[in-house]
Amino acid sequence: MASFTFVISSMIRFFIAISLFQISASRMLSEFIPDQTQSLKYHNGVLLSGKISVNLIWYGKFKPSQKAIVSDFISSLSSSRPQITEPSVSTWWKLTEKYYKKKSSPLFLNLGKQILDENYSLGKSLTNKKILQLASKGEQRNAINVVLTASDVTVDGFCMSRCGTHGFGSAVRRGSAGVKGKNYKFAYIWVGNSETQCPGHCAWPFHQPMYGPQSPPLIAPNGDMGMDGMIINLASLLAGTATNPFGNGYYQGPAEAPLEAASACTGVYGKGAYPGYAGELLTDSVTGGSYNANGGNGRKYLLPALYDPATSACSTLV
Repeated sequence: MASFTFVISSMIRFFIAISLFQISASRMLSEFIPDQTQSLKYHNGVLLSGKISVNLIWYGKFKPSQKAIVSDFISSLSSSRPQITEPSVSTWWKLTEKYYKKKSSPLFLNLGKQILDENYSLGKSLTNKKILQLASKGEQRNAINVVLTASDVTVDGFCMSRCGTHGFGSAVRRGSAGVKGKNYKFAYIWVGNSETQCPGHCAWPFHQPMYGPQSPPLIAPNGDMGMDGMIINLASLLAGTATNPFGNGYYQGPAEAPLEAASACTGVYGKGAYPGYAGELLTDSVTGGSYNANGGNGRKYLLPALYDPATSACSTLV
């Protein structure tokens, strides 16, 4: 397992040894829905809980309108604003609370810092090691660091086997005298914009699928196929991070290729879904965009179904 070490200097030095664990989120349309009679097993690990900041690390060129799609989504996750019409993004996120019963307090996410790297400081071809290096730019304590790569950035395995990844790094805090402190872990996510590289794989159902049954693509609710596709993958990975942050939470199957809260329901967005058909969805009367969740600032999003541990079935908002 690859690892590397680097140093951050401030009032306290953090020697962060990063290696560790990665989970790929890949939405192949040829995959079938798993046997939902089998529950995701809890492997006795720690879950993220309490107030957590989601820091966004923008790598490459993104328009302000594209950044707003993502930041509005993150802000909507734990929003309780009554003016947001149901079904809402926050109602979708509350589905993850069923995993927290008797394990820890629920996870409350808020939008944290946004870090811009518009000049491709690590080049336009990234390895997993570089992704983790970018993820380390955000605060590691009580945070999830999300690396978002632009459409002209290639990443190892992107489009071939995954649309994004979540994982964790470990860090050791040291005092000024070099005294070893307590180890801790931080969670991170990477998601790529697939608009020009593989929209039929990572932006379905807003593009015709690369494989399997062919059906007309749906209209992206925010008018941006690549970014609306990123939201689907980001939502899936956030659910996986919440319920299996360090590789020993809730999942089914092998640890290196687990089925998690969202990936156990691949391709399901509404009732009646089947391979090649996203299910019964809502339609925006103005734009014609397909969605199943309302967010802040008038946004609409298409979010994946989540596995319900209480019913051993995929739960949808519509």
